[in-house]
Amino acid sequence: MNPNSNNRDLVITRVFDIPVEWVWKGWTDPKLVPLWWGPADYTSPRCEIDFREGGKYLFCMRAPQNQGGLDYYSTGVYTKIVPNERLEFTQSLADADGNPIDPTQVGMPPDFPPEVQFVIEFKALDDNRTELTITEHEWAPGRMSEFAVMGMNQSLDKFAASIGPLFR
Repeated sequence: MNPNSNNRDLVITRVFDIPVEWVWKGWTDPKLVPLWWGPADYTSPRCEIDFREGGKYLFCMRAPQNQGGLDYYSTGVYTKIVPNERLEFTQSLADADGNPIDPTQVGMPPDFPPEVQFVIEFKALDDNRTELTITEHEWAPGRMSEFAVMGMNQSLDKFAASIGPLFR
């Protein structure tokens, strides 16, 4: 964190009754990410992953019809990959072609960060349980950071409900 900034890191920790290999797969397999990506009632109709350090991804989340039914894209670059242990990447809002855009172009307030650095830590607690810690760096305090935490928690609820049954 920058000591000269009011920005803060958002940290979410969850324990899943899922082996670490499946939690890892849920975050890295383009067939599995759409099962859970996005807050409650959102779907993920598109997911492209070039899974290597320096590789890019493009995810789409679609709002439910009662919230406009719009598609929102995010893109980024994988900066560090340690299988079943650590995943680091950037994330920016994007257009449908994967080009980063200014968040205000899609109605976000000016305090929405143009790029967020993510660190995902995977820790096997035993053969069938995994602790996942997500850190999103440098969010400005306020409503957008609160929505980011709420959205990620809703996504993780979907993750447990969709990925958990696959390994059983």
